[in-house]
Amino acid sequence: MTAAAGDRVLVTGGAGVVGSALVGRMQSEGLSVRALVRRPEAAAAMAALGAEPFLGDILDAAALDRAAVGCRWVFHVAGLNAYCRRDPSDLFRVNVQGSLAVLRAAQRAGADRFIHTSSAVTLGEARGATGHEGSPHRGHYLTAYERAKHEAELAVLSEPGGVERVVVNPASVQGVGRSSGTGRLLLDLARGRLPLAVDTRLSIVDLADCAAGHLAAARHGRPGARYVLSGFSLALREVVQVLGGRLGPAAPRQPLLLPPSALALPTRLSWWLAPGRSRLCPETLANLRHGAVYDGSLATRELGLRYRSAEETLGNLVDWFRAEDLL
Repeated sequence: MTAAAGDRVLVTGGAGVVGSALVGRMQSEGLSVRALVRRPEAAAAMAALGAEPFLGDILDAAALDRAAVGCRWVFHVAGLNAYCRRDPSDLFRVNVQGSLAVLRAAQRAGADRFIHTSSAVTLGEARGATGHEGSPHRGHYLTAYERAKHEAELAVLSEPGGVERVVVNPASVQGVGRSSGTGRLLLDLARGRLPLAVDTRLSIVDLADCAAGHLAAARHGRPGARYVLSGFSLALREVVQVLGGRLGPAAPRQPLLLPPSALALPTRLSWWLAPGRSRLCPETLANLRHGAVYDGSLATRELGLRYRSAEETLGNLVDWFRAEDLL
């Protein structure tokens, strides 16, 4: 069941943040990596990493079959992460239908294992609770993205067929190489460009640890199991303190921290004035109110995954910001 050096594996979304880290990790360990990407420039980036790029979409069965043939493992990392959508149908099409399409291609190709990248938001823990693999779901969703990822995970695990399936549920993925998307928050905090922020909690997994966790799940994960990948959880003020410790004299002042309730009226106004364009919307406010605290220790016990500390992850990120002249 374990892939050895030279064995072929497929990664969908190989040019994404997690996908490219995973491709690089597997290339360094001698696996023959194929990467399914949608754009020629992404294919060039994968070729530069030593992977074999395949142009195609996860909803294109013929493209998936071409990419998956002869692959022992299939890592489905591709997905759509978006909030504040007036029409969330694309979230379900990409994340649910796309996941099943990739799984079925893996089945047709005779792959041994299918490793599905879900999200820690699918745990559905109650507000104030620590989310883990056995958390009882609260019974409702904070966002359309959360619902789509949960439905995708359930569909993948219940789909008939013999290929073994393992699910990984990463917390917020941050680290060297990431400054956009959710990584923009950490960059703005390091720059001191957030005079106001919401007092919430974050759970983070280092990008390198996330890639290692995917590979460990493929090698050692129990079929049908879920593994939360979360290295540490901090209040936002603690994140600022750790960043400031590495920044030294250049550390910005801590932003004024507001309770999520203080954003209720601005959120409604911004969503009314600029629907679909504002960064504030009922979904982002719901996430901020809920916070994110996850327990990633099962991956340590069963997969042997060792996490970087907050000081190491955030310190390395600050050093990378400096090296890239982003500060």
